This record gives sequence, structure tokens and C-alpha cells, in this order.
Amino acid sequence: MLNKILLLLILGLFAHANTILTNYRMNGIADIEKQMDKELTAPTYWNKYLKDIDTSFGYVESYSSILACNKEKSSLSLYKHNKDKKFTFVKKYNAFTGEKKGDKKIEGDLKTPIGVYKITKKISKLDSFYGPLAFVTSYPNTYDRYRGKKGHGIWIHGLPTEQERDEFTKGCIAINNSNIECLDKNIDIDSTMLIINPSETKQNISKEILSKILAGLYEWRYSWLYNDTQKYLSFYSSDFVRADGMTYEKFKTYKTRVFNKKEKKKILFNNINVIPYPNGPNVFQITFKEYYTSSSFKFEGDKVLIVKFDDNTNFKILTEK
Repeated sequence: MLNKILLLLILGLFAHANTILTNYRMNGIADIEKQMDKELTAPTYWNKYLKDIDTSFGYVESYSSILACNKEKSSLSLYKHNKDKKFTFVKKYNAFTGEKKGDKKIEGDLKTPIGVYKITKKISKLDSFYGPLAFVTSYPNTYDRYRGKKGHGIWIHGLPTEQERDEFTKGCIAINNSNIECLDKNIDIDSTMLIINPSETKQNISKEILSKILAGLYEWRYSWLYNDTQKYLSFYSSDFVRADGMTYEKFKTYKTRVFNKKEKKKILFNNINVIPYPNGPNVFQITFKEYYTSSSFKFEGDKVLIVKFDDNTNFKILTEK
């Protein structure tokens, strides 16, 4: 109970403490929890929370390193958290990217994709053409698949140790071998995000917009948690297609059936990241670790939402995984 009261104080609800305690006395902790859940849907809470947080690249909880590729200038820049958890510039590497300009769409189009990616693994035993090591990216990601983009095997790798090569790639990002080895020593691949942009990566993202998106994320959660089917579905675009191919109408039918059970749920979000999507006006990638428990279902794992944000309305979810 003490922890609950402390959190209420943090949320600025001290003036309402008597009302809250009365509600607790009469209705139990569930009533307090519902009030707390509702407070998380307020942009005012997130405005205060974000005040001193670095939002250079968006709202970032789970990454301590960012690699920003500028295709126009053929560069790959590394930014890392300093002791104050501010992203600071570390080093810029000259880079080769795809022979053709523009965003990758199909296998073999010789284009480097534009988007936000994880590094999924490091390969150190590979053909000498790719240098001493390579980092495998998560292309195609959830948004790529939603848009029908094809292809695979987009890496950050070195240069040939035994062969000559052209000053471009088939779609990968290539840097010289001493730099790829330096990069290997400077990043933890599990906490590194790659942003590939056609030009300079946008920085200093609006805290006001991020506050609204985070408030919207928790309003979506609130409607889910308390079985408000109409409100929950209002967050989904009519063009929504889930990562497994489920269309909006089928998704609506499925979720309505689930919500009609009126099950009590526990839903927690951790490691939240809200990143503006390159070349996607008002499109954001939201990722987080989700913990979901009800009487009939349990889930713990990574969640991805791709949303289109309109300053005057709730965001609309285009796809999710």
C-alpha cells in the first residue's frame, strides 16, 4: 500500500489523497489502480516525465547506442549514452551503400532499405568478401512486411580482404575493416538501434508529440485493460493488417469476442521506444516488452506497433506484431 501512495504523490495527486484513501477504504485497491491507469493516459503526466529526458532520436528506453546511416553522404555515425544518459556523437565512418538510390522494395533492386532496425546477430566466420565480421539487421521488419517489401540479408559488414570491390553494395552498409572492428568494440548489439535515412537522421524530436503518443499508448492499454471494445478499436486504421495477415474486419470480430468475456487482465509495458520513422510522414515505430495475464491467456514478449499520428486525434495503428 505504501508504494501505491508514493506513486500517487509522484503523479502529483497529493491534493486528492483524502479522496483516494476514501475510495480505497470503500472500494479496495482495484479502484485506486484504475485511477492510476487513467492518469497514465494524460499528456500532462508525460510532459513532466519527459522534461529532462533526452529525446534526440525519439523516446528510447532499451537502447544505449544508435547507428545513424546517411545514404546521401555515405556515412554511418555512432551515438552512445554518456553518464547522464544523453546520446552523444562518438564517431562517423565512411560507408558504402546500395548502388541504386531510394528505398529497397524487392530482392535484387540494389537499394539499401530506409527504416529502423535491430541488429540481430554478429557473424565472424564468413566469406572474405565481407571483411572480418558482419552485423545482421532485422530487415525486413514489421513495417517493411506491411508495405510488401521483399528481400533479406541486409548487413553492416567490412570490405574484401582478398578481392577488389566497387564503391557501392547490393543493399548492405559496408565500412572499412579497421572501422568494423572498432565498431564491434564500441557497441553491444542487443542495445543498439540502426536508423537508415535517405539523408541526415532527424534529431531533437518534439517532446510534445512524444507525450501525446505515449499518452495514446496508455489510453490504448486502458481501453484494453478495462474491456472498452469501441475505444480500443478506434485506435486501429481501417487499413490495419496484423503481421500474421489478419485484416481489420477479422481482427475486429476476434477482439470483440475476446472483450465480451469481460476477463480481468494485467497488462504491463516495459522497455518502451517511440521512434519517428524515416521517410514516413507522421509514422512512428513503437516497441516494448509486454506482460499480459488473464484467466485464459498469458503472454510475455516483444511487441511492435506501427502508428500514424495525427496531432488532432488519436494515433492509428497500421500494423502490429
